[in-house]
Amino acid sequence: MKKVIIAAILLTSCNDVFDTHPYDIHFDGETGINAKQIAKIESQFAEKDTLRVAFISDTHGWYSDTKDEVADLNQRTDIDFVIHCGDLTDTGTSKEYEWCRDILGGLRHPYVALIGNHDYLGTGDQAYQVLFGPVDFSFIASRIKFVCLNTNATEYDYIAAVPDFDFMEEETTKDSTDFDRTVIVMHAPPYSDQFNNIVLDLSLNKLKGKNGAYPTP
Repeated sequence: MKKVIIAAILLTSCNDVFDTHPYDIHFDGETGINAKQIAKIESQFAEKDTLRVAFISDTHGWYSDTKDEVADLNQRTDIDFVIHCGDLTDTGTSKEYEWCRDILGGLRHPYVALIGNHDYLGTGDQAYQVLFGPVDFSFIASRIKFVCLNTNATEYDYIAAVPDFDFMEEETTKDSTDFDRTVIVMHAPPYSDQFNNIVLDLSLNKLKGKNGAYPTP
């Protein structure tokens, strides 16, 4: 009987030893955010003739500043939706993702979020895909297609096809009857150290042939 009691005490005392790993990707609360927000954007702004978009980025761990930014955006009536261009977190931990998600969830406007290079640290890319969705995505509003790209090539040591220029080019023609213009949204700008610039030159030249213009360094 004494042995059983001792074992029970030992097991109880171990409860405080085990904790969630900072890079755990199992989340409580909302997940799959981008798909839900895109459905709102495409529904609300399909036929709008003038579109106003707020772009924010690199909020990292500045949570009080992010709250102030959300509060400011909520006071504005001249914004249709918000695009966060990445670096939601500083080190890609689960808690950082949850904190940022909960703050951005206070926006009165629909929003989508790209993945930044800081968001890739640890298992951050997996966490992003659980909370927000695919790292490359697109949507259409006011007959404008927004193509949002993962630009974190250095996180893959340039081994993977990042940015996915095939995805970018395909999206410029896919569902072409539903849009007239294309806006390509990236965390890292063209010709930054995130890009293989030879491949980038070829891809942007293809886009120039389709759309008449492309970003310059």
